[in-house]
Amino acid sequence: MTAVVTGVAGFIGSHLAARLLSDGLTVLGVDCFTGYYDPARKQANVEPLLAHPQFRLERRDLAVDELADLLGGASVVYHLAGQPGVRGSWGDGFETYARNNIIASQRLLEAMRGSGARLVFASSSSVYGDADRYPTPESTLPRPSSPYGVTKLCSEQLVMAYVRSAGIDARAVRYFTVYGPRQRPDMAFSRFIARASSGEPVDLYGDGEQTRDFTFVSDAVDATIRAGSVDRPRDRIFNVGGGSRVTVRSVLTLLGDILGEPIAIREQPPQPGDVRDTGADLTLASTQLGWRPLVRLEEGLRAQAAVARA
Repeated sequence: MTAVVTGVAGFIGSHLAARLLSDGLTVLGVDCFTGYYDPARKQANVEPLLAHPQFRLERRDLAVDELADLLGGASVVYHLAGQPGVRGSWGDGFETYARNNIIASQRLLEAMRGSGARLVFASSSSVYGDADRYPTPESTLPRPSSPYGVTKLCSEQLVMAYVRSAGIDARAVRYFTVYGPRQRPDMAFSRFIARASSGEPVDLYGDGEQTRDFTFVSDAVDATIRAGSVDRPRDRIFNVGGGSRVTVRSVLTLLGDILGEPIAIREQPPQPGDVRDTGADLTLASTQLGWRPLVRLEEGLRAQAAVARA
């Protein structure tokens, strides 16, 4: 089998490709190495993959480049490429999010017409916004609180339109705050570890009592692969979460224990688009994909801190 992974040089994409290779698949990785964060970090993510005989890297921009030739012989396409981050999606930044999330996804879907490949689209819990129910099931009406969430929801709906009208076999996984080794430098745990390790205070936005459903990257990868492996699931959208909600302030306390000293906190006002709580109802993923998260938060944080400080 051949799998295509878009966004292969990113945090989750590089882990996914490594797992697919270890499972014996041939992997075609696609990435355009955007400057959202240092492309050198992305190059470092992909270096171990380049040494594998069953891996090939194509530098393509999904929003403008030719794509049809990437799909020949592919059995499944894992579409993880996109512009991440809530805070950068406001104001003038929105144009980039619309381009890299919506336009890129639509062009990939067009290229997949008649290819016979199955699509797994990486969506986000950001589509829910401030939900009125926790844990939040997939049937909850999406109400994104940020332009980023809007672009992910729009892309998700594009996928489902191509399912209904173009016959593409597609599924979407809604990730809830994925963390672990190689996490993007702008994400909370990466920032917390970097600043605390250098003796600097950590910026805490809001009162710290907001909760998140943190998902370790190997669990997210496993759910993604299962979503692409199951034939004819009853549903096509699946939450992927860590299985428990934890306050951000509690995470800082736990991380201080892991690092060996309390973390200094610098209070900051809440940021636009940051939701109060997230929590995944995992019933559909459990019953239809046979998946459940395995890595506890403390175990996952220790793994991320060990790699970051190595």
